[in-house]
Amino acid sequence: MIPEQNGREGEPLRTAVVGVGSLGRHHARNYADLTSEGTAKLSAVCDIDETAGRSIADQFDTSFTADWRTLTDSIDAVSIVAPTELHCEIACGFLEKGVHCLVEKPIAKTLDEADKMISAANASGAKLMVGHLERFNPAMAALKPHVTTPLYFEIHRVSPFPNRSLDVDVVLDVMIHDLDAVQWLVGEDVEADSVSAVGIPIISDKVDAANARLEFANGAVANITASRVGTEKIRKTRFYQTNSYVVLDYVTKFASVTSLDPSAAHPLLGISVNKLEVTEVEPLRAELEAFLKSAREGSEPPVTAEDGRRALVLALQVLEKIETHRARLRL
Repeated sequence: MIPEQNGREGEPLRTAVVGVGSLGRHHARNYADLTSEGTAKLSAVCDIDETAGRSIADQFDTSFTADWRTLTDSIDAVSIVAPTELHCEIACGFLEKGVHCLVEKPIAKTLDEADKMISAANASGAKLMVGHLERFNPAMAALKPHVTTPLYFEIHRVSPFPNRSLDVDVVLDVMIHDLDAVQWLVGEDVEADSVSAVGIPIISDKVDAANARLEFANGAVANITASRVGTEKIRKTRFYQTNSYVVLDYVTKFASVTSLDPSAAHPLLGISVNKLEVTEVEPLRAELEAFLKSAREGSEPPVTAEDGRRALVLALQVLEKIETHRARLRL
């Protein structure tokens, strides 16, 4: 069932953003741009910080509320960019009213909460999408058609300490991007049958740096390092697949596929580096457009709630292994 939009068929979807902090304000900015283009309408922003929320509302010429519940009957689609621990309550409140939801990653804090959100979406017919933004990075978009059967990943995601998103550790904060991407590239139906991980707190009281090794049922292996206590920003993925080596840099939006030319007289003479053509686009803009398209057409979101749940399963497995290791370290 696709929720009716109060007799407003053909009109722009009325949107809102719940949580307009460092990321949410960019959701609001993009919805405002879409409003100016006539393809959506930013109806409101919501934040418990009234000063910050009103400032964003004024900046993008929309209304402000400190209580998301006042919006459930007046909008068609919402971005939920609130702390992870609030995702389930807020999303279910909107989904039960038939409001389409884009929930920032991770989908929820627990699998039970994720399942409640999925059930609420299924019951109302509203779309529930999860904001795994890296899928919309133009470098990933250029690379995806060239992916065959990835065999071994080396992934590094490092940032300076952010002073934000400290309600979750580095695994749920940033590593989950790569857990989702690896699962997507290996195959959503291929489970990880072995997970090992280490992680330590450095500046906060949560895990700030971690490394995980995943072995999938088809033999693929991923080694993922994530840190939010670095001196530079690194977002690099390298992986090997049959007959080729792939490099993906989310920061510089670069992707290449290096392979051998089987017709060459000697392997070293037949190395070919294919630097993929990347179309410049803001990943968040692409993500929001895909979300609204799904809401308008009643089609499956490109990142489903089930996708978000799979990434959360991996993240929780990583955290479990980290806790076991921390007990040995007495941290």
